[in-house]
Amino acid sequence: MEADGPQERQLNIHLDPQMAGGYANFGHVSFSQYEFTLDFLRIEHEAEGGEIPGVLVSRVNVSHRFMRELIDAMEDAWSKWETREGIRNLPEAPGES
Repeated sequence: MEADGPQERQLNIHLDPQMAGGYANFGHVSFSQYEFTLDFLRIEHEAEGGEIPGVLVSRVNVSHRFMRELIDAMEDAWSKWETREGIRNLPEAPGES
């Protein structure tokens, strides 16, 4: 029996506890002719003095094509988040409790 079209595929992702990631509050993006490099860092904003201590949480290298797809996915997610937060934060109508 032949399928009428391409079969739908689903991701089956397993998370290794050692690769669970960490909190990042700063990022840096650089690029070369071949790839983009995304650095995710955790820095101490409250540190005094001229030097700000930080830790590299993760570094990810991606192709130019994947970078465009990632930007599009992030813009879509951001738009959905903004819409949800905007609805959640609407002022109540007068007389509603």
